[in-house]
Amino acid sequence: MKPLFVRGPSPLLRMIVAVILSLGLIIADHHYDHLGAVRSTLTLAAYPLHYVVDLPAHMVRDTQGRLTSAAELRARNAALHRENLTLKARLQQFEALEAENMRLRDLLGSSFNVGERVLIAEIMSLEIAPYRQQVMINKGSRSGLFVGQPVLDANAVMGQVIQTNAFTSTVLLITDAEHTLPVEINRNGLRSVAAGTGLSQQLQLLHIPKNADVRVGDLLVTSGMGERFPPGYPVARIKTVRHDPDNPFTTVIAEPTAALDRSREVLLVWTMDPALQQRAITETQPEETAPRP
Repeated sequence: MKPLFVRGPSPLLRMIVAVILSLGLIIADHHYDHLGAVRSTLTLAAYPLHYVVDLPAHMVRDTQGRLTSAAELRARNAALHRENLTLKARLQQFEALEAENMRLRDLLGSSFNVGERVLIAEIMSLEIAPYRQQVMINKGSRSGLFVGQPVLDANAVMGQVIQTNAFTSTVLLITDAEHTLPVEINRNGLRSVAAGTGLSQQLQLLHIPKNADVRVGDLLVTSGMGERFPPGYPVARIKTVRHDPDNPFTTVIAEPTAALDRSREVLLVWTMDPALQQRAITETQPEETAPRP
């Protein structure tokens, strides 16, 4: 009677044969490269299986990458936005510094023309009201300022110090209704007094005879009278000359050449006679105030 199942080689023998065949194939492939075409064909056939197996992991990685990229893009966008705002703010500061540098250059240029001891101060606050034209600067008696000291900007006379303390001073502008300034016409030397009108861009010359040689556009400079302002400082230009029949004098209106409503820095000068300056400083220190001129 024949058996139902033919007994084959033992499992150990099969394993030994398989190992020998595998080693033979590896050696043959390594030395002779005869199985490259077969390996490529098997790899191509197995590619769909590899793709299907790797698809879930690939989808997870892709989703994580997209989420991470979106978060990074939002973070980068926010960082760039902050950096843009910072750069814009710095640009504004640079523009302000450039403008300030130009103003300081103008002031230094005028100080070279003055040829005297000078000090640059910054305007802290201003009081521009009808018939009231004053500013406060950030220099005081500790810096040597005294009542009556001339104050200029890069273009012309602005006013004079009327009150000081240790760290600040008050400057009365030439347009204040209580300020008067001895001037002369630069063209012909005609002397007069320029009085403030309380308006920021207007001075009036007092007691000009009707036959006086006064023309629109004439430059007014300090005459040196009154021992406050030395002669030769620009003050204003004549804007209007009017002859009124009912007025025994000519009405002369002048416009200050100083930028009274735009200057940020002012120039303090020491041009007074040393004896008068010392007396002014001595009178300033006890009271720190003085009557307006």
